[in-house]
Amino acid sequence: MRQATLTTFRDLGVTPEIADALETEGITTPFPIQEMALPLALSGQDLIGQARTGTGKTYAFGIAMLQSIGKPRKNRKKPRGLVVVPTRELATQVSEDLVTAAGKLGSRVLTVYGGRAYEPQVEALKAGVDVIVGTPGRLLDLVKQKHLDLSQITSLVLDEADRMLDLGFLPDIERIFKLIPEQRQTMLFSATMPGEIVALSRKYLNRPTHVRAEHDSGEGEATPQVRQLVWRVHRMDKIEILSRLLQAEGRGLTMVFCETKRACDMVSEQLDTRGFAVAAVHGDLGQGQREQALRAFRNGKIDVLVATDVAARGIDIDDVTHVVNYDAPTEDKTYVHRIGRTGRAGRTGIAVTFVEWEELTRWKMINQMLGLDFAEPEETYSTSPHVYSELSIPEGTKGVLPHANRSRAGLSAERLEDLGETGRSRTRGRRRDEREEREERPARTPRQRRRTRGGRLAEDAPVETPEVELVDDRSRRTDETPAIISADEVEAVAAEPRRRTRRAAAQPAADVTGTADTTESTESTDTARRRTRKAEADTGRREARETERREVRETERQVRETAPEVRETAREVREAEPVAERVPEPSFLSTPPPPVRTEPERIIPPNPFTVIFQSPDLATDDDDIAPSAATERKQQRRQPRGGGGGGGRRRAG
Repeated sequence: MRQATLTTFRDLGVTPEIADALETEGITTPFPIQEMALPLALSGQDLIGQARTGTGKTYAFGIAMLQSIGKPRKNRKKPRGLVVVPTRELATQVSEDLVTAAGKLGSRVLTVYGGRAYEPQVEALKAGVDVIVGTPGRLLDLVKQKHLDLSQITSLVLDEADRMLDLGFLPDIERIFKLIPEQRQTMLFSATMPGEIVALSRKYLNRPTHVRAEHDSGEGEATPQVRQLVWRVHRMDKIEILSRLLQAEGRGLTMVFCETKRACDMVSEQLDTRGFAVAAVHGDLGQGQREQALRAFRNGKIDVLVATDVAARGIDIDDVTHVVNYDAPTEDKTYVHRIGRTGRAGRTGIAVTFVEWEELTRWKMINQMLGLDFAEPEETYSTSPHVYSELSIPEGTKGVLPHANRSRAGLSAERLEDLGETGRSRTRGRRRDEREEREERPARTPRQRRRTRGGRLAEDAPVETPEVELVDDRSRRTDETPAIISADEVEAVAAEPRRRTRRAAAQPAADVTGTADTTESTESTDTARRRTRKAEADTGRREARETERREVRETERQVRETAPEVRETAREVREAEPVAERVPEPSFLSTPPPPVRTEPERIIPPNPFTVIFQSPDLATDDDDIAPSAATERKQQRRQPRGGGGGGGRRRAG
């Protein structure tokens, strides 16, 4: 049992300045982890505190750090207290709690993390601080740039150490340990204690005392004030069940956890469409947007916050009444961290977990490790009666929030601060109420150019050109009098229409009214020339074909006309010569037999050049015919060069 005398912070040895500051905020009774850890931490011992989220760990190490540092010094160039946290949101919350506790001490607390501009943080460091709260990455960056000196740190705290291990910050933590003095007080707080954290504590902590403020029956029962419900649902019905759950009686702030950033965007957009005041928090949003969503959630302007595990780790809001695991957790630690968002500071809460069919095997392993009683989740649909009865949902509730119940101001009512964010600003997941109103773009200045279409000026296109005097510069020029246009002359030369062929640089454009007729007449002349050349070429081809046909027809006609004369001459020759010496009638003069084929007969005119007949005056004996000159040349080439008579080099036979 708790001793009756140790009921206030003053009884635990806290200085009056810190105790008065806490009492001003209504904090008078310490939590179990504070009651066990404060006496050891105030004595200067190294400490390992194991407690779930929301049990008051921040004041357990914050009060001890502020009290060990004491009153602020005049020279604050080098801080004396350092708190390392895994996420930006947790850094902001820890800083707020430390500022509350140091309200009457005058200690300066600075928060540093990535995603914000360096300049404000560097200026604050130059002004002097007592305690720094930050993420490992930004702390090491400031040290590397020689803006931060950790050589006088006397108190070091690692908060959410298991989460820093999951995020891969263990090498950075070891580098930070090497930058601070060995003579220091080190306090390590975590919800779970994996082997790597135990090894880290043995390496860098000096005989630490392990304090564990958990229930004796197990980690799964560490949140007896949280009512846990596990349902087996269908993927397509999850958004309907969630929409009805958010209309339960007595529901306050609600956190919905998703496994991926894309799922966060989808769920938040669906809920926004159904009328709920909702915002999303995940890694793809800029730091300003994330802080805007968290402020709106704390202030009650929105009542639903959809987040991933990384973004929601360390969010400390006492008024959260419901937690919904839209996607089932992947491990037991994740489940403990999620449901730890509700039931804080002695309040009660409800945690609902959706388990899909393919996630059932994984959930049974988590259930067994935590010792829960949900090995076989109940099959649930949006119309199941136990959904309405267990969550006190009014009968007849649908998946859309009635307009009469939409009383929240929404995310757009919260101001988005300009944090001078570093890196690329991402806007994924922003809904229509988050988008900034864009100013109307001013009217464009008309372009000073001529618009053409197909080589012609567009008569309906508005063209604004300065008033100039039009000078007809189309007079014929010769080589003796070249055309020279001076830059000082304010004369406009009529521009020729644009061509597809290569041309020199265009001349200055003149007034459209003065050059339109010239351009049209030039174009019509060129078009007429092109058409004339084409017509002439076509006419020439046609005439050539007609000439060829006429020649063929004339040749055929001549053959037909000379055929009777040839027959008559042949008949006379046969009559004058003996019968044995008669020359037979050429075959082409005889009447051809009728065609055998069925196809239409093609009449081929006889070729007059193939008609060969012999005059009766010529000799019929081959020996009497004199050889032609060509035959004599061939015979001479065949004879040996050594001369006739077989002279030359011959082998004797």
